Amino acid sequence: MNDTILIVDDDRAIAGLIEIYLVNEGYEVVKAFDGAEALERLARKDIRLVILDVMMPGLDGLEVCRQIRADQTVPILMLSAKAEDMDKIMGLMTGADDYLTKPFNPLELLARVRSLIRRAYGLNPKANRGRGADIMTFDGLEIDKGTHSVTMDGKPVHLTSIEFGILHMLASQPGRVFSAEAIYERVWNEPYSPTFTTVMVHISKLRDKLEKDSGQKWIHTVWGVGYKFDR
Repeated sequence: MNDTILIVDDDRAIAGLIEIYLVNEGYEVVKAFDGAEALERLARKDIRLVILDVMMPGLDGLEVCRQIRADQTVPILMLSAKAEDMDKIMGLMTGADDYLTKPFNPLELLARVRSLIRRAYGLNPKANRGRGADIMTFDGLEIDKGTHSVTMDGKPVHLTSIEFGILHMLASQPGRVFSAEAIYERVWNEPYSPTFTTVMVHISKLRDKLEKDSGQKWIHTVWGVGYKFDR
């Protein structure tokens, strides 16, 4: 069964254009033209990725993203005509996995869709289940690569695929400092962007989720160098 992608954009022409490219790549497509309709589609169908426009009347993309993130980790690629760093930071802080500025190159859109889906669903949980080497534990924090899951004192910590990728990378080598460039190129699997805000924002969200209940700081900033995981 092909992956189903939800396109959310009040501009029907843009939604239709994106649909053509995705269908040609073999994806199934569901469309919604406002925020409320998008949430309804998500509740009724198994959606593997959401392409979400920011500027919509009524329930805008940021609010839709917040509501999705309240109980789902489905990958979200946010689209916006706003290119300022602050707009990108707002989108990422709200819970988006990636951010693409309009007008965009359709080939770049497809590349980002493939990358997000691969990161989120590329692992086969059943094939890896029970393999001890896939599980790392640190004082109540358990990171399971096989099932792409994280628990803190037995309670699940809901991470997006990007957040999990960053955490797994840092925790695999405790104490080692990774630059923002190294993190981006290994987790996003594409050349580093000149701006570092994407990595910074995802690190911030990841820290909030890990430290919310435990009160323990796991990810540390080494100023001018990068980030490291310490027990």
